[in-house]
Amino acid sequence: MSLAKSPPLAARPAEVVAFLALCLGAVAMGVSPVFVRLADVGPFASAFWRVALAVPVLALWAMSEGGGRALASAFRSRAIWLAGVFFSIDLFFWHLSILHTSIANATFLSSMAPIWVLLFSGLFIGEKVGRREAAGVVVCILGGAVLLGGSYTLDESKLIGDLYGIGTSFGFGTYFLAVRAARREHTTGTVTFGATTVTALCLFVVALAFEPKLLPSSLAGAATLAALAYVSHIGGQGLLAFALGYLSAAFSSLVIFMEVIAAALLAFLVFGEAIGWSQGLGGLMILGGIWIARPRS
Repeated sequence: MSLAKSPPLAARPAEVVAFLALCLGAVAMGVSPVFVRLADVGPFASAFWRVALAVPVLALWAMSEGGGRALASAFRSRAIWLAGVFFSIDLFFWHLSILHTSIANATFLSSMAPIWVLLFSGLFIGEKVGRREAAGVVVCILGGAVLLGGSYTLDESKLIGDLYGIGTSFGFGTYFLAVRAARREHTTGTVTFGATTVTALCLFVVALAFEPKLLPSSLAGAATLAALAYVSHIGGQGLLAFALGYLSAAFSSLVIFMEVIAAALLAFLVFGEAIGWSQGLGGLMILGGIWIARPRS
């Protein structure tokens, strides 16, 4: 009886690999604010190119897993369509928040996505969030507040950007739930390709409506958009979709808090922003929250 109740040993290596994929994905996504700031197009254009340039590569990925049938199946899945719509909301507000508030504010507020996962996980995807996951969310949020506390600013002129950051967290949190549901029936490549294509269609309409220009004006600008697509999107979202096939949405959303740590380290390495005791303590608290919420196996 005791053997039947214990977690299967075969699941443990998969969970470890999924966890490492999440960590790498968080780092890849943590670089995106730098690319958005360096892009020589507007926020909606950069958001569109982020996903549009990724679609051909993701199509090849999906076909490598299931041939042409995988491409067609992506658009027959309600969960994949919802993932694309929710990610459109995420990018719409994320790219606006980066330009209308500080990177610290935008990063911290967008990292509130686990709150939405906590609220809706049981209702929409049937994954009840236990006490450990709830405690992990609280510790990670407090850790993020400590880590970015010195950089976070309450500025009336940046209020709209902060509100965009909250909108980002809603879009990203609901995206987590949709991808988790989609990964129960589809492969990583199929889910990422389908959701990205839907996002690209949504953001193309937005960019046409609100952007004065869509094309970058220099090779450097084009390279920046390519990096945004291949590093932050294919790398970040692809690894995230892979991990959500093995780990719960609640726990996975906490691991993405490592994006905040990556952003702080990047600010130190690229912009020379100092890392003090509060940043170190906040980072340790985030890691502690992830440890508290880890799967029992």
